[in-house]
Amino acid sequence: MLFIDSLRLAFGQLRVNPLRTAFTLLGIVVSVGFLVAVVAIIQGMNAYVKENIADAMIGMNTFQVRRTPISLGMFTDDEFRSMQRRPRINERDAAAVEAALPDAEAISLQSGWPTPRSDIVWRNRTLGSVLVFGVTPGYQVVQDYRFTSGRPMNEVDIRERRRVVVIGADVAKDLFDGGQAVDQEVRIMGTRFTVIGVVAPKGRVLGQSFDAFVLVPLNAFEAMYGRRQTTVVSVKMREAEEVAPAMARAQEAMRVVRHLRPSDVDNFDIGTGEAFVAFWKQLTRVLFAVVPAVVAIGVVVGGIVIMNIMLMAVTERTHEIGLRKAVGASAADVRRQFLVESVALAVTGGVLGVLGGWGLALLISTVTPLPARVSLWSVAVALALGAGIGVLFGVYPAARAARLDPITAMRTE
Repeated sequence: MLFIDSLRLAFGQLRVNPLRTAFTLLGIVVSVGFLVAVVAIIQGMNAYVKENIADAMIGMNTFQVRRTPISLGMFTDDEFRSMQRRPRINERDAAAVEAALPDAEAISLQSGWPTPRSDIVWRNRTLGSVLVFGVTPGYQVVQDYRFTSGRPMNEVDIRERRRVVVIGADVAKDLFDGGQAVDQEVRIMGTRFTVIGVVAPKGRVLGQSFDAFVLVPLNAFEAMYGRRQTTVVSVKMREAEEVAPAMARAQEAMRVVRHLRPSDVDNFDIGTGEAFVAFWKQLTRVLFAVVPAVVAIGVVVGGIVIMNIMLMAVTERTHEIGLRKAVGASAADVRRQFLVESVALAVTGGVLGVLGGWGLALLISTVTPLPARVSLWSVAVALALGAGIGVLFGVYPAARAARLDPITAMRTE
């Protein structure tokens, strides 16, 4: 019997008992669909973090000098306590970095995490829970801010301790109803500030707006909230290839200004947005470790169901097997026929699982902020998994059918 004939007969058997086929495939469909959907979400999140969140947090062609690294959660308790003893980043550190990097496009000193939230009051209107950042003027360049109205904060504002603020697009829209915001007076923590500029919209990331903020001069911020333990120096270079050598020079400047000996370890951290991406990928590896175990359980259950169904098919078709052998079919022909049917069942389940997982991933990305990207390797793994399960759990039923005696089989009713 030709392989194409075996395949045609196999799919014919699937159509004869559609309900039984559906229940047989359920385990593999669910497992493969789960694999494709979860991998799509994880891959989508990894790409989204790299392309959007990291750049939104730190900026492009940018690195930061921090008291502690972004990936703080990946350290032991002893390492964490050691980092807590590090000196804070201050104006002297920022000045040292600025002196070492005269070719930098911008260098800023800004308040760190956790970012305080405050009510912004204008006349008799109040906008609640707005993020308040204390910054120096370079921060606006580091973050690639563009202005729809007004002007950016400048060095004169800092030097003369002016009570001025720059606001995000959402604050301007919600507090002033999209009207004129520049030169209006607002109150933050009871202190009066004059709005001097409105930043162009940056959009939303995972449902979180990057436009609901106010920027105040760092000295005014520290007068209201105190000096943060996580103040950060951000450096923006003109080209991406300049970042690595600039980080080396900044590291040297920080070691000099902090009087560290050659044998002393750094009591600060220098990193880029890639550090956040790497931290995120470390977290998603946990999911990648759990997913195969869950999928394996479902696939094994599905494989056992396929084997039982194929054994039932051998029993039901004993007379047919005897007739085939009587007219010249060899044991290999019978074995191949039932093995092809088993693989056809499993591959069909794999294909339906891929389509279902793909559809689920698209649904999740449509109705939730979670992104999803279906990768070809996950589809290939899913289909190979289906075929492998068909072969593995189809061998025993196929061998049992091939061993049947034709005369005994033909007597079976």
